[in-house]
Amino acid sequence: MILVRIAIQTFGLALGQIWANKVRSLLTTLGVIIGVASVVAVIAALQGLRATVLQEFEKLGAKRVYIDGTLPRSQWHSGRWRDVQLKIDEVKAIRDRCESITSITPEWWGSYAVEYGDRKVAAAQTVGIWPTWHDIVGRQVIQGRPFTAIDDSERLFVCLINDKAIEELDLPREPVGEFILLAGRRFKVVGVVETVQLALFGGGDTSTEVFVPFGTAQVLNPDGWINDAWGSLASPDKVGDAKAEIGFVLSKMRNLRGGDEPTYQIEVLQQFIDQFNAMAAGITAGAGGIVGISLLVGGIGIMNIMLVSVSERTREIGLRKAIGARPMVVMIQFLVEAVTLCLAGGAIGLGVGQGLIMAIKAIPDSPLKDASVPAWAVLLAVGFSAGTGVIFGMFPAIKASRLDPIEALRHE
Repeated sequence: MILVRIAIQTFGLALGQIWANKVRSLLTTLGVIIGVASVVAVIAALQGLRATVLQEFEKLGAKRVYIDGTLPRSQWHSGRWRDVQLKIDEVKAIRDRCESITSITPEWWGSYAVEYGDRKVAAAQTVGIWPTWHDIVGRQVIQGRPFTAIDDSERLFVCLINDKAIEELDLPREPVGEFILLAGRRFKVVGVVETVQLALFGGGDTSTEVFVPFGTAQVLNPDGWINDAWGSLASPDKVGDAKAEIGFVLSKMRNLRGGDEPTYQIEVLQQFIDQFNAMAAGITAGAGGIVGISLLVGGIGIMNIMLVSVSERTREIGLRKAIGARPMVVMIQFLVEAVTLCLAGGAIGLGVGQGLIMAIKAIPDSPLKDASVPAWAVLLAVGFSAGTGVIFGMFPAIKASRLDPIEALRHE
């Protein structure tokens, strides 16, 4: 109880000294205030940006694998891009032989005129897909039905559209069963696909999209080729296995030997997520280190003002020691005063940092709408402030504790 009482009294004395010199204390703690506010604002902003980016990746599908043909740089002038594009046999081989891939769909892209009544879209994006496309890409049918294996094998003239197509073609709000003209051919609308807005990858406006069975897309454009393929990982930790298995299948089917450059590319979105997380952690640490310089400057200011305080209160220190105050008690008093000064600056800095984040979040369409101050950032700020007070308050406190009481009483 005695120690608690002494601690409370010491803290009260420290607050009294700070309040007695309000303007000087505020100016002294400016460095700490700026440093803490910067640390909190930067960390919160990075957390918000990270949350936004990861949400966009989740829309794309974290377990998706992108597969495409590519022409090595050494063959840019001698080879043909068409020759290295994926073949349907290769896609089927990946589906059948790669255990790390649960499903796959090729995409056959085209751009055709779409008409309904007197409304027309001159060049609508049209994609030929397998029925597995919906689960891989994460875009489900919200009206009607998805494609079936029969739609693809029989190359039926059926299609799926998005809500933008309904708007631009002035279709009924429930267009299932309606017929549209696609590339001059009559297609039946069997479903509506949800539209996914990707704020960081292309932004707000969407366009008319039409999806047809893969076999039907080949009929529409017999001279085309598979633009790419999307696969789904069995689990996120199968990234290495999936890349190795797909690479083995494609290399064997393309007769590539050990020293040959690959004519395909395999990208896994989970890799980009991991890379982004590592980059965000590095940026957070780097930014924290840079703005920590403000705390160093603030700490020097604290030490300077505490030395001034020791000089101003030399007679008080001498009187206290003359009536029996131990050097340790005097040292603790000045150390607590320095720490209290830093913590007060840290508390103000936390408030300023939170205000900055709220202002950023209030900006319309802000990419940092999910920015928030994590608990560990608050603890870090408080720890930095207390540590600054201890480190830079130690020297003045020791100096005060070592004053000779007789010399101190003679001080003018």
